[in-house]
Amino acid sequence: MKKIGIIGCGWLGSHIAEKLSGQYEIFATTTSESKIEDLSAKGYHVTQVSFPDDDISETMQEWAMAPELDAVIITVPFSGIRGAEIPLHERAQNLLAFLGDYKGQVYLMSSTGVYPNTEKEFTEEDRPADEVPSESIIKSRFPEVNILRLAGLMGDQRLLKNYNISNLDLLVNHIHYADICSVVEKMLKNQSQSKVYNVVAPVHPNKEEIINAQKDLPYLGDRTTQGRTISPSKLISELDFEFQYPDPRYFHLTTGS
Repeated sequence: MKKIGIIGCGWLGSHIAEKLSGQYEIFATTTSESKIEDLSAKGYHVTQVSFPDDDISETMQEWAMAPELDAVIITVPFSGIRGAEIPLHERAQNLLAFLGDYKGQVYLMSSTGVYPNTEKEFTEEDRPADEVPSESIIKSRFPEVNILRLAGLMGDQRLLKNYNISNLDLLVNHIHYADICSVVEKMLKNQSQSKVYNVVAPVHPNKEEIINAQKDLPYLGDRTTQGRTISPSKLISELDFEFQYPDPRYFHLTTGS
């Protein structure tokens, strides 16, 4: 059985691990001692490690398992709260030290926050990875890294109706975690390399439409088509990918329809 490393087994990392665990042996990292028992109980091999963002660690040990892994999936963020323009260089350097001389396939979970807050439809070509500090710092060590620019993470209890939301007329760029997992699964099977994909649901309703749908209420407003949207066309075309949850209005449904 092939071996997969998931660096940062938090909310998203845990979903990815669950999706892949029947096909791959899972090696996961967590910063939390309290999570070790839960992750181990699922059959994962767990390492507790943190990657400081304020200093380069002099004591960072290389991951002993790294040379045996077929792929590594990085879910640890490398940018500050204002997005990719504030790279966390120290955190990235600490993680690179942890990976050492790793030679296998690498996936970096990035964000659609790399694109400007401008009313247009953005594609991957609008912002090459070499121009994004939080992506280029990983790409410089792993030139064939696959970069997945994730939209707003949704699914399970992460639904707009559960939050205090403003600017209800704004269009959303969201993605259900199940589709992220499926993208990773398919890319692993394809042995993809050097890919940059926007991983975002192709339908972009506004926030009020979503909240009303999730509360089983009608939406009486006008449907706007103007705003900042992120295109998944490259992902759909190159990977022949079909979204299980293409419309954020129905992320609360378990059928995927």
